[in-house]
Amino acid sequence: QVQLVESGGGLVQPGGSLRLSCAASGSIFSIAAMGWYRQAPGKQRELVAAVTGGGRINYADSVKGRFTISRDNAKKTVDLQMNSLKPEDTAVYSCNARIPVATYWGQGTQVTVSS
Repeated sequence: QVQLVESGGGLVQPGGSLRLSCAASGSIFSIAAMGWYRQAPGKQRELVAAVTGGGRINYADSVKGRFTISRDNAKKTVDLQMNSLKPEDTAVYSCNARIPVATYWGQGTQVTVSS
C-alpha cells in the first residue's frame, strides 16, 4: 500500500512561485514513476510533469521552462517547483505514483493564481 500526501498549495499572484511537495509511504517509491497532475474546474485532469524511477522527466508543453519536477528517493518525496505562474495554472494539483500493477493518488492541493 502506498500513501501520498501533498503540501504547498495556496494563493499566489501572477508571476509568482510555489513549491509543491509530495511525501510517499511504502517500499515501492524508488521504482515508481511519479507525476504531478492538475485539474481545473470544468476541464479534464492533465499531466503536468513526471519523473520515472530511472530519472527520465517529461513536462506538459504549457509548463516547460517554468516548472521543475524533482524526486528524492531517500526521502521518498517528489517536488514540483512552479515559477512564473499564470492564472491558467489555477487547478487542483495531485501527486501520482505508478508501478506496473497499480496506480496511487494523493488527495490533491489547490493552487490559485490570481491578483
